[in-house]
Amino acid sequence: MDTPYGSESVWERPEPQPRAAPVPLSRAKIAAAAVALADEHGLDGLSIRRLAKELGVGPMRLYDYVTNRSELLDLMVDVVYARVAEACTHSGWRDTVLAIAHATREAALDHEWFADLLGGRPHLGPNALAVGEANAAALSRAPGVRGVDDLQRTIGALNAFVNGAVRGEVTERRTTRATGTDEASFQASLGPYLMRMLDTGRYPTVARLVIDGAHLDPEETFRHNLTTVLDGITGGS
Repeated sequence: MDTPYGSESVWERPEPQPRAAPVPLSRAKIAAAAVALADEHGLDGLSIRRLAKELGVGPMRLYDYVTNRSELLDLMVDVVYARVAEACTHSGWRDTVLAIAHATREAALDHEWFADLLGGRPHLGPNALAVGEANAAALSRAPGVRGVDDLQRTIGALNAFVNGAVRGEVTERRTTRATGTDEASFQASLGPYLMRMLDTGRYPTVARLVIDGAHLDPEETFRHNLTTVLDGITGGS
């Protein structure tokens, strides 16, 4: 049945009635199995047919619970947001915002496919909305955030940083795995060429970064940059 705002979402539709079958199903069970499958094979390795095989049922039976792959992804994303929502326990606005950002990063590192879905279409599941509410409510109390326009811009800027940083870190991890090339191997293979280019004197700032710059820890870098961004968009308090 349609709601006043259009067709019902996957979270609003009731679970199908239980029926005699060798394998009992629920949306929660389907989502959990899909998360495990995506963790192992990525989103490219996730399909309704493959998921049905993993659950020991026919593909058509899954369509009683989700109408398409997009709804399946919605359920999976909200499973991950349930974990992020556990970070929304702080009373101070700044501690809440920082906790949510770090929990988002940690969730994406554990479920790399989640990073692929950050920054795309809005996530509107119950857990995602709970995280969004906690984050927005916290930022609305930050110094320098006055009115809904400021709040929208602040949320947008913070999300742009978190999503970009997380996706960049996940992409780097995937590249290292796919090529079998860690930083030491990369330096050994391209280091001589790079040094010859730097010796030309045409790239003095790049040379400074390469020669004098330290290898930065990803977690510490995320923490530092997150604090810098948050200070900048909320007035530094």
